[in-house]
Amino acid sequence: MAKKDGKSKAKKDSQLVLRLDKNERDAFVDLCKELDTSAAREIRGFIRKFMKENQLDE
Repeated sequence: MAKKDGKSKAKKDSQLVLRLDKNERDAFVDLCKELDTSAAREIRGFIRKFMKENQLDE
């Protein structure tokens, strides 16, 4: 499905489930909202950055 501006997004096809303390999770989600972002976007960004910084040279 294409976006109105002509860009298309890759469909996400996998999930990662993790357990967090409820208060910590709620504080994180609230902070993301205050910063006009989403928890999912920030976690995906963390994963990409972590993987890039820790890739083994082949």
